[in-house]
Amino acid sequence: MTAYDLKKTLAVLLDSIMLRLAKLETKVENILYNGTGGNLTNGTSTATPLAANANAPEKVNVADLLNGAQEKCEFPPLDGFPHCEGKIKWMKDMWRSDSCYNSYGVDGSVCSFFIYLSEVENWCPRLPWRLKNRNDEEGKGLTDIRTSFDELYRVMSRREEFRWMMLRIKRMAEPWVSAVRSLASKQDLHKRKRKKILVHLGLLTKESGFKIAENAFSGGPLGELVQWSDLITTLYLLGHDIRISASLAELKEIMKRVMGNKSSCPTQGDKVVELIYIDIVGLTQFKKTLGPSWVHYQCMLRVLDSFGTEPEFNHAHYAQSKGHKTPWGKWNLNPQQFNTMFPHTPDNTFLGFVVEQHLNASDIRHMSDVKRENQSLVYGKVDNFWKDKKKYLDIIHQYAEVHATVHGTSTVHVPSYVQNHGILSGRDLQFLLRETKLFVGLSFPYEGPAPLEAIANGCAFLNPKFTPPKSSKNTDFFKGKPTLRELTSQHPYAEVYIGQPHVWTVDIENPVEVDRAVRAILRQKIDPYLPYEFTCEGMLQRVNAFIENQDFCHGQVMWPPLSALRVKLAEPGRSCKQVCQEEQLICEPSFFQHLNKDKDLARFGIECQTVESSGDTVVPAYSDARRHCIFQSDLLLFSCAGAHPSLKRVCPCRDYMKGQVALCKGCL
Repeated sequence: MTAYDLKKTLAVLLDSIMLRLAKLETKVENILYNGTGGNLTNGTSTATPLAANANAPEKVNVADLLNGAQEKCEFPPLDGFPHCEGKIKWMKDMWRSDSCYNSYGVDGSVCSFFIYLSEVENWCPRLPWRLKNRNDEEGKGLTDIRTSFDELYRVMSRREEFRWMMLRIKRMAEPWVSAVRSLASKQDLHKRKRKKILVHLGLLTKESGFKIAENAFSGGPLGELVQWSDLITTLYLLGHDIRISASLAELKEIMKRVMGNKSSCPTQGDKVVELIYIDIVGLTQFKKTLGPSWVHYQCMLRVLDSFGTEPEFNHAHYAQSKGHKTPWGKWNLNPQQFNTMFPHTPDNTFLGFVVEQHLNASDIRHMSDVKRENQSLVYGKVDNFWKDKKKYLDIIHQYAEVHATVHGTSTVHVPSYVQNHGILSGRDLQFLLRETKLFVGLSFPYEGPAPLEAIANGCAFLNPKFTPPKSSKNTDFFKGKPTLRELTSQHPYAEVYIGQPHVWTVDIENPVEVDRAVRAILRQKIDPYLPYEFTCEGMLQRVNAFIENQDFCHGQVMWPPLSALRVKLAEPGRSCKQVCQEEQLICEPSFFQHLNKDKDLARFGIECQTVESSGDTVVPAYSDARRHCIFQSDLLLFSCAGAHPSLKRVCPCRDYMKGQVALCKGCL
């Protein structure tokens, strides 16, 4: 064959290939924009920069595309991949913005976009004919549980700011190890991927201005350190590689290695970090350190956030439009990336902590022979908490001795009949609780761990009711916090998820109600009770499920399983959180995207004759009279909180495991 003949043959071949590309482009344009010829959803997605930490499988070969791939490129259903369509549109405009896309085989064709987005970044489902090309390295990088703390102690002992946390971990080492062994006997903890996890405690950095580590041994607040201690222990025992940072210099050094060449595409090879646990202070440092590049890594974040951040405060533009002035919101994260102390709002993830059991087995056996007296212990370490509570306490004093653990020399608000023990060690406090029948709430502090500790030692908790509920609208304590959540009592978790006989929620301004509750409590015998989710094993189970299943870097939402979905309609003026809770269910925000199209609602008997979209936190919603549906146009605004004034909210509820509300019955 002459050079001329070869050139002519190649030209014909190239014309054929270009014709195929043109035909496919036309077909895909119809699918994407006209809704014909395919299964692409009508969901919306903002064109955000692509995630930079996804797992990178084998390089996509351009030869695959030229060798008939275009003809095979019929898209599978996109159920569970709500971002796929938006990402394809983004790639159509931006695939030339970084040469790394070309290195993965992206050539401007929609099929190459789809292959890249399904195999490199996992925003779309894999094409069925390419499943055989997967090159997963089974058996590599897997983890198993640990049962020795030696390595963790070695790392933490080097830093003075970790001393309080390390002492807590050492005190609880035996129950922790027993718990991880027990969990491993109940569910398979093998063949889990060992994750590289950065734990950055922004509140312990010098730059934060807080002195939490220094004050931990002198009566300072310990809630955050308790949660951090238990999280670090959990990650370590589950077998993951953890790097603990408590300085800005450390954070900068680690993220410099993570960022590498700053490419828009995922970094190939082993990841330096795959998951980042951080607090709100650290989040500010993280964003400042990375600058605009932080958007590539924000999907890796899990933010410890005591009181929670609701979607309307998290979404920067929406928060601004509502006039919210809180300094704590506007992060534009998936709301489930915020991890709370208690299951405050279903929009966030309940991380939790462990209620420490200071008494050993022999202590408990000894105390089981001790008769509980008609004795009460008041929940209030600070004198000011007792202000204006004497009438309430006088009723209790008619039936029981009143004891206290008030710190400091000032006790002007404490009635003279109260026996004050001062600040006690954890062990001595639990001995006192084992002799006590009634743990008395004073309305503040809100949602602390102490009532759970008292209930775990066999006390009943007298839980002050709030009428009207307390929130940022009427209570200074909550002003500026990124939530409109309403507290119906001092401890809503104890009220809703524990209840009688362990928890009695009463109006402490109503003497008759208080009197009746106190007499009923003192007549009964109550066994110690601790919800499973606040035990070592419960936290191990919950966090393991999150690490294995929660994924905010890719488009698909496959967990919790859709089999747990229960659709409810909330009457106007009612939130999804309220409606699900009244049915003994939990509102599950992950399921909203499965109720955000007319064909979705039709499966549940809801017929939409007309539709519209709205960027508001109280949709999807439905009008019975007009059979009109309003759908969500911004995925970050899906929210279980908030009520529509005139329409019924469409609510995705799910069941939950008793004592483990974060997990549905089929979640494991």
